[in-house]
Amino acid sequence: MLSTKPSNAFIAASWVALLAGLAAFIIGLWNAHMQLNEKGYYFAVLMYGLFAAISLQKSVRDQLEGIPVTSIYYGLSWFSTLLAIALLVVGLWNATLLLSEKGFYAMAFALSLFAAIAVQKNTRDAHGRTPESAAEPS
Repeated sequence: MLSTKPSNAFIAASWVALLAGLAAFIIGLWNAHMQLNEKGYYFAVLMYGLFAAISLQKSVRDQLEGIPVTSIYYGLSWFSTLLAIALLVVGLWNATLLLSEKGFYAMAFALSLFAAIAVQKNTRDAHGRTPESAAEPS
């Protein structure tokens, strides 16, 4: 019997990565010498990116598993994910931050998006069906 459930170690590592990325980004914003509207911009881009990445992972996975996904939703998921990344890049490119600070925000953002995808995948796998039960009629 083949199980697609993730190991507890992978689940824990994914959550730790997500929390570390989010904490680093948010603590960095809290301590940054920026105007409140700039902090709000970066926070909104982070939240938008997390939602978009999870939505993209779900729509790609649904298609692979034969679950219908409309092409407009699939396209919007890709567009939103790429837009969130582009918004962060443009914001950091134009920011008056040290290069090391820009790199810090970029890496915390990337870690958060990757970890959010992993957490969503683990959640789906943990509550999903095994390949054998998927073939059984409901």
